[in-house]
Amino acid sequence: MKKLTEAEMKLMDIIWENNPAPSRRLVELASRLLNWKKSTTYTILKKLEEKEMVENKNATVEYLVTLEEYNTTLTIETVDHYFSGSLPKFLTAFVREKKISPEEVKELESIIKTYKEEADD
Repeated sequence: MKKLTEAEMKLMDIIWENNPAPSRRLVELASRLLNWKKSTTYTILKKLEEKEMVENKNATVEYLVTLEEYNTTLTIETVDHYFSGSLPKFLTAFVREKKISPEEVKELESIIKTYKEEADD
């Protein structure tokens, strides 16, 4: 999956919030929310189609990739690229810079416990 530009991400946010949507509705929303011209919206929409993020069929735009799927892919690529695929190295770097709450620690422990139990089965 290709990384989105800032402009592509702005339009995807609108698409994710209004899925599915007529392309003319997206033009209206982009004009109002982003101060974009019609041509800008259609240009960015075409790029999103080329990246296989959306499908524009019969003037109705629908996402092909959810926000969660996109974020997951970016996170995995980041861990692979910057931390040699090591989740412990990533988490160490993360918590060194950003303190996590006791609730977040419990949530992480629960996630690890769940996946450990699944691996043991």
